[in-house]
Amino acid sequence: MAALVFVLIQAGSPAGRAQADTLLEPQAAQSVEQNLRGVTITGAGSSFAAPVYQGWSLPVQRDLGIGVNYQAIGSSAGQDQVIAGTVDFGASDKPMATAQLQATHLYQFPTVMSGVVVIVNLPRTGSAPAGSGTPATPPPLRLDGPVLADIYGGVITRWNDPRIRRLNPGLVLPDELIAAVHRADGSGTTYVFTSYLSLVSPQWRQRFGAGTLVGWTGGDGARGNDGVAAIVRQVPWSIGYVEYAYAAQNRLDMVALKNRAGNYVLPTLAGFASAVASADWKIGPGLNGAVDLLDRPGAVTWPIVTPTYALVPARQSATRTGHGVRAFFNWGLTQGGAVTERLGYVGLPADVQARILAGWPR
Repeated sequence: MAALVFVLIQAGSPAGRAQADTLLEPQAAQSVEQNLRGVTITGAGSSFAAPVYQGWSLPVQRDLGIGVNYQAIGSSAGQDQVIAGTVDFGASDKPMATAQLQATHLYQFPTVMSGVVVIVNLPRTGSAPAGSGTPATPPPLRLDGPVLADIYGGVITRWNDPRIRRLNPGLVLPDELIAAVHRADGSGTTYVFTSYLSLVSPQWRQRFGAGTLVGWTGGDGARGNDGVAAIVRQVPWSIGYVEYAYAAQNRLDMVALKNRAGNYVLPTLAGFASAVASADWKIGPGLNGAVDLLDRPGAVTWPIVTPTYALVPARQSATRTGHGVRAFFNWGLTQGGAVTERLGYVGLPADVQARILAGWPR
């Protein structure tokens, strides 16, 4: 599979930079913000966030001289590494609780939003128009939340199940087993996906619930969004869930999901932005709370939208590396809009950006 490939700027370890990271006097802070060339920062965590953080890193190196090394290792591992102090910032699609943030002295904030989308590999056949002799291009597969939950819950096991056929009168769906692909690592994408399934299916909520790891009934597991995308691309009759950028960049077939308005919609930036526009962004000091973007109202709204969150240690905020981390996110939030949109993400409202930068630990 032609996986997503991004150039990473190589960096040394935080420990190796300890001597250079002496605390800065307050009067020196402004000059450091203006001259950070040669600073290298490391981040790790969410594969959902990887395309945009790695996409921001190239212009940040060009414009500010800051090197960025971001590793997509999963949200759970990203939280663990930033707590352990082995990276300069962590990234997670599952927000940490306020009590844990206080105990570990971390500053948490949302950065960008995008959709978790459902991808399929269906060797489908459409009906030929009369006299044409050429099969018509079949429409996208349609699913609703309860049917999707029952596919992943092992209740619906074949593509020609009556409930799937009822949603797709224009498709020829054969008697083939469904290969449901899920994440094998501790995943924020899984947390978002299972949170949605818990919202739309009481049976899923009771049996499995929401989590970065859940007790899947079967199917294949893969590490990272790129791993799920690779399996679905290679395995006929499979289904999976990934962040939108991985599906769009690899030209994978995406499912049309029934949204809260009752419309079957494909994932689009407009659909993500519609969810963002209807959200309540008054989520407390420091933006530590979770922002609910699941199953929001709107005719074109994609039903599975989520922010991804950055985690920054307050203890390093006055160091040169800490200033580099702030400069990186300042650039991404306020100047990275074109890169963000090109990669399939939606930026934060301007007032939320301002609150994040104003609340940065000093």
